Amino acid sequence: SRKYFSGKFKEENIDARFDNYSLETLDSLPALVRQQNISGFAITIPHKKNIIPYLHYRSNAVSQMNACNCVRVKEGKWYGYNTDITGFENSFLPLLKPYHTKALVLGTGGAAAAVEYVLKKQLIPFKRVSRSKKEHSLTYEDLDESLMDSYKIIINCSPVGTFPAVEEAPAIPYQFLKSEHYLYDLIYNPTETLFLKKGKEKQATVKNGYEMLVLQAEENWKIWNDSIDTTDTMVPEIRKH
Repeated sequence: SRKYFSGKFKEENIDARFDNYSLETLDSLPALVRQQNISGFAITIPHKKNIIPYLHYRSNAVSQMNACNCVRVKEGKWYGYNTDITGFENSFLPLLKPYHTKALVLGTGGAAAAVEYVLKKQLIPFKRVSRSKKEHSLTYEDLDESLMDSYKIIINCSPVGTFPAVEEAPAIPYQFLKSEHYLYDLIYNPTETLFLKKGKEKQATVKNGYEMLVLQAEENWKIWNDSIDTTDTMVPEIRKH
């Protein structure tokens, strides 16, 4: 992200810089934003839900999914957006086929929120899959041949397989994959995870998360530079901090 935005500032001749901050908690964030005169910032895992109480306004999508990854600071007010939605939707939909009617969502963290939002919007029924038994979700042990046959879309929202742990893959029964399956991995490093490699071996459609990353960064850029103004559709927030 830093490289991408630094390049954009240079290209557009904008006197600004993009810095990375690693914060254990968000307690110090309001002071940091004031002191550094920050006019916008991106939020990564694990803070996409934690940021909500700090917002003055949030988009309808942020309200519905309770996750925010982009904030515009305007006249001291914080406006929260979720650009993961745009990134996922515009990179996921082009490869969708008529027989891709149901989805399995691997992982139940903040990254899954945007994916589930898009699936609901597209009226694609889905089931969550997690390592431990949770309400309204399956475990990896539950995935048998008939389930795998029925759910042709499999989206990895878990960090399993991210560099450097490239030998790992979500514990789905890969032997039941067919060429009609569509495997989408939010991970972009490595470019081909073991999850996608195993899908490719079965001639499934595969896609990594790099385009999603680029598309959401472009959307962040538009928000920070006010080239899309959606502040009138924002929901006021009772700010807790």
